[in-house]
Amino acid sequence: MRRAMLAVTVIGLLALSSSAGAQTDAPTPSSSHIYRVVAGDSLHAHVFLPPGHDVARKSHAILLFHGGGWSYGAPEWVFATARRFADSGLVAIAIQYRLSEGDITPIDALDDACAAFKWTRAHAAELGLAGRVAGYGVSAGGHLVAATATIGCPANRPAGKTQGPDALLLWSPALDLVDDNWFTKKLQGRATAADLSPARHVGRSTPPTAIVHGEKDSLTPLRGVTKYCEKLRELGRACDLHVYPGLGHLLTRNLANQESDFDPDPKARADGIAQHLQFLRKQGFVKGGP
Repeated sequence: MRRAMLAVTVIGLLALSSSAGAQTDAPTPSSSHIYRVVAGDSLHAHVFLPPGHDVARKSHAILLFHGGGWSYGAPEWVFATARRFADSGLVAIAIQYRLSEGDITPIDALDDACAAFKWTRAHAAELGLAGRVAGYGVSAGGHLVAATATIGCPANRPAGKTQGPDALLLWSPALDLVDDNWFTKKLQGRATAADLSPARHVGRSTPPTAIVHGEKDSLTPLRGVTKYCEKLRELGRACDLHVYPGLGHLLTRNLANQESDFDPDPKARADGIAQHLQFLRKQGFVKGGP
């Protein structure tokens, strides 16, 4: 991702999040909770419940992380996607994380992501969760949720004490950031890009993953996603990679400007949504056949 990623517009990413229909206003969550307080800042988890959800019957969950180059964005960007997952039978939770500005870096956002998974599991009874929690992320959000599953949580959290996602659904994720000068700058010398690149830390504990990606993506290049999947498959783990020819970041048709003027291909976008749902069915997160 280049510096201009800061200019990603709300309209562009909302167009992705509301991709399944003509919805223009973000849906309203069933409830919102403070899952963490850091340096006086309250971070929220916005919960979308399935229709007729009964805490006694229980459902699996999915945590959603928005994009925006680690420095921009809001949970509302994935509210429509959360509502769609909830309608499929999941407890969907859109997560607020700290944005990289001042002394805050993506390392802090990763710590927030770890805390969000920990909070969700700690509140499984009151949310009516069945036990398994998936992770969904768009672009930089895809990086964060994939990092929880590969790199794990920062050193101040004891190893094994914070469990990440049981499955990953990624949309145009940033998985190999070694050549990304913008990301390196955001780290402020606290780590190297290789330290925080999920594709370089795939292991036997990395969960099954489904990825939707544009072939011509210039912000989160396909080669990083391909590297991630190849390593995961070598370990005998599932990695469903769906590449859409001729499309760029967030499946935009506008290859000249993949940073702010998004024009997602509607057929590819609909197919990507369907592929993610099929993956959830195959992994047993929602009912129904593939």
